[in-house]
Amino acid sequence: MPSDGGVRVADRPPSAPRIEVGKQVAGDVVIDIQNLSLTFRTADAPIHALSQINLQVHSGEFVSLIGPSGCGKTTLMRIVADLEKPTAGEVKVNGMSPAEARLKRAYGYVFQAPALYPWRSVLGNVTLPHEIIGISRSEREEKARRYLDLVGLKGFERKYPWQLSGGMQQRVSIARALSFDPAMLLMDEPFGALDEITRDRMNEELLSIWRKTGKTVIFVTHSIDEAVLLSTRIVVMSARPGRIVEVIDSTLPAERNIETRDSPAAVDLAHRVRLGLKAGHSYDD
Repeated sequence: MPSDGGVRVADRPPSAPRIEVGKQVAGDVVIDIQNLSLTFRTADAPIHALSQINLQVHSGEFVSLIGPSGCGKTTLMRIVADLEKPTAGEVKVNGMSPAEARLKRAYGYVFQAPALYPWRSVLGNVTLPHEIIGISRSEREEKARRYLDLVGLKGFERKYPWQLSGGMQQRVSIARALSFDPAMLLMDEPFGALDEITRDRMNEELLSIWRKTGKTVIFVTHSIDEAVLLSTRIVVMSARPGRIVEVIDSTLPAERNIETRDSPAAVDLAHRVRLGLKAGHSYDD
């Protein structure tokens, strides 16, 4: 496995689930990032966002990116999604460039805010991408209903976003991302704006979806507890320019719930993440 300036990039943990994902079998590399850097050119001075990122993600993994605000977590995910272009290095998604993977709908993207159209029903919001590309009404509604059921929103198809709680709106967003049945989900701090009780419930529901579907998940978060609970691996990043400080393998069992966070193994993982974040603040450019 590659390393970054002596920083270990860990192998896929044995605790990651052995799940078949489409034609891929757990263990296949689905994201391969090599020597990636990004500098934004601005009028006054360049902004060095990411520096020498090396990371591989395997099918069926749940990988969380955590680090201080402005460290480039979302930027890194946006590069994988072909929403930003690196200034150096290479990214492969299923062996393709991010642009090719985007055109083949290799991933679903869940943003920080649900981004739902208030004048369209829940069903209408989930079916919209399929409507745009010309899939028949019966097929797109069948897919939408299937994934709304998966996220626990069966019976809410005719409701409108303003009639739903924040957590329910985000579940509509997740159903929309899943509706193309992508092998990979990119999730940019999707629960950050929710209250703690709702966030805990959404964490458990996301774990259930991940176990049922076997999808690869890349998840941006600022919450140590969230990263520990959800992940098979936790990527700790430094302050800007974002580097990988450490990749921590989870020692938690595949079957988890909110109470798992109080276990000695989870407490130990949280401590390791905190140490990594502290080390990340001492990085020199």
